[in-house]
Amino acid sequence: MTKTFGAKSTTDEVLEGVNLSGKRVLVTGVSAGLGVETARALAAHGAKVVGAARDLTKARRATEVVHQDAKNGGGLELIELDLASLKSVRAAADKLVKAGDKFDLVIANAGVMATPKGKTSDGFETQFGTNHLGHFVFVNRIASLFKPGSRLVNLSSAGHRFSDVNLDDPNFERTEYTPFGAYGRSKTANILFAVEFDRRHKAQDIRATAVHPGGIQTELSRHMTPEAMERLRASITAAAQKAGTTFEFKTVPQGAATSVWAGVVASADAVGGRYCEDCHVAELNTDPDVREGVRAYALNADHAKALWAKSEEMVGEKF
Repeated sequence: MTKTFGAKSTTDEVLEGVNLSGKRVLVTGVSAGLGVETARALAAHGAKVVGAARDLTKARRATEVVHQDAKNGGGLELIELDLASLKSVRAAADKLVKAGDKFDLVIANAGVMATPKGKTSDGFETQFGTNHLGHFVFVNRIASLFKPGSRLVNLSSAGHRFSDVNLDDPNFERTEYTPFGAYGRSKTANILFAVEFDRRHKAQDIRATAVHPGGIQTELSRHMTPEAMERLRASITAAAQKAGTTFEFKTVPQGAATSVWAGVVASADAVGGRYCEDCHVAELNTDPDVREGVRAYALNADHAKALWAKSEEMVGEKF
């Protein structure tokens, strides 16, 4: 009988009885929070994890627990990856491709949230450039390393409901910038990227999905003032009340559970090209005030193709 998991399920509960010995997994953003817990849980079940991080010194300290919990041949190696620099992204990808070791799972976990208006080193708006374009180039450059039967898991967010992507003005050159408007664009892009990557690769038995980890208090909110954090909490609480539920922050192991569930537990056909939350595939929801569910624009196949083309144009590279 298939186990049912939900919002309070943890990584260890989701992976109970799962043997990942011999599996190779890549996780971006392993210097804090969800990335560390995701790597820890996978290595504890035997996976060999490649962890990518911008600050390797910080990542080495943060991932000591991964080495401590690793079992059955599991382990961790680190690579340097700054998603806000395409030079760094390409160097990291090229290093992996040159080594030639294949992956069973890639989890695009790293990201930033609600940053002040700024630009990446390549001139892209910070959140779109880091959360989407950095991963877009990195994942596509290592696409040859995905084994048949492998998966890509993009971390998105319920924040995708804040805004659709704007392909006419992705860098807010003519649009008024708001931290959460930009965050919403980048999180919608994470879903659309998964939709199109899945379409392009499923004939080779390679699937892609996007997940919302839930509301968790991690370093992701480091750019927010206490006042902004309180406004966000009030907004989330109101949305939960409208949906007839209550809101509670998840623990980090609960937050990382959907990533590992979508990556190794759920069936590929169930999650491929979809958006998942609380360890299940989300339903469509058109109410902008409700956090649960996925907005139709984030799963639109034509929209996903258009974003792919625009992303190629922006980074100057075709995949």
